Amino acid sequence: MNDPGPATRETGATVRHGMDARLAESNFDRSPFVLAWEITRACALSCLHCRAEAQPKPDPDQLTSKEALSLVDEIAEMGNPILVVTGGDPLMRRDAFDILTYAVQKGLRTSLTPSATALVTPENLARVRETGVSRVAISLDGPSAEVHDRFRGFRGSFDRTRQIMRDVIEAGLSLQINTTVSRYNLPVLEQMPDIVAQAQAVQWSVFFLVPTGRGKESDMISAEDHERLFNWLYDLSRSAPFDVKSTAAPAYRRVAVQRAQKEQHNGADGRPIAGAGYRFQDGLHRPTLGVNDGNGFCFVSHVGEVCPSGFLPLSAGNVRTQGLADLYRNSKLFRDLRDPAELKGKCGVCDFRSVCGGSRARAWAVNGDYLAEDPSCVYSPAEEPA
Repeated sequence: MNDPGPATRETGATVRHGMDARLAESNFDRSPFVLAWEITRACALSCLHCRAEAQPKPDPDQLTSKEALSLVDEIAEMGNPILVVTGGDPLMRRDAFDILTYAVQKGLRTSLTPSATALVTPENLARVRETGVSRVAISLDGPSAEVHDRFRGFRGSFDRTRQIMRDVIEAGLSLQINTTVSRYNLPVLEQMPDIVAQAQAVQWSVFFLVPTGRGKESDMISAEDHERLFNWLYDLSRSAPFDVKSTAAPAYRRVAVQRAQKEQHNGADGRPIAGAGYRFQDGLHRPTLGVNDGNGFCFVSHVGEVCPSGFLPLSAGNVRTQGLADLYRNSKLFRDLRDPAELKGKCGVCDFRSVCGGSRARAWAVNGDYLAEDPSCVYSPAEEPA
């Protein structure tokens, strides 16, 4: 999965191993399920792994207010994807609340992912609620100040983040907690579920670091650790009082399929159902097959560049010169990413390529080829037939 916002669906997911992505009920050739929009790169923090390489002040070339509202119109016309408003710190745009209000008025399911700064006050959270946005995603990357503050490059960030989490709940908004997994917090990650539960979060979105922006390849966890954590998250998802979602780790779906097959979660036709572990319950109707870079997911930068995701910063074009829908539907970059036959290496011959497909962002970051095999996956199709 590659969505930093509330990509959820109701209980009863039914992803089947081997189903072609084009047979899913959501036509990813026409519209993404999730569109993340970096409305600004301005941010007061200096996070070690920042995808955006955020800067202290807004880029003078970022989309204007008029261009921003026009883009909302284009997004709504594409087929009503979930809109994740992110940054940088989106609250550093003076027109952020206008953008949020307009998006909700256009019928878009809209979430906000602010940075944990002094801008996230109870007053501003009340304004967020007034726009009609229902969910706010806050990043917490460790169970202690020692771990989290190192990530965020700001002493006191942990305490402020915990206060913001309480304020989000007090404002009557749904809270999502995002955590980026790296070598820095791997040893303490298993302490996080208790914090997520105590915070009354509706979802824990676990990001697996992609070495782009300020993120370094040396900060990634090993392929073996990826596999261990996938299985741990699967087990956690069966009992946690919150939804569990992986981001930038489509192989989690492969693990869910394998575990479901072993546990014999069978459908009406007697065949294994791969939905176990996907118990999303807040009604946003997640598609049955995995969302991946450029395949159900789209990213628009602060200056209008249209990319497969924020972690795969290759541009298909710019909304200032070409329509968003045209770029998503017809550019070679996006069409390649939606065609499993284009995949290379073991991803290209993998029997799970349609439900997983590997992280295209990580393949590009490590191998320089967005169609190469995902270096974070331990699965060998030749040795472990499903």
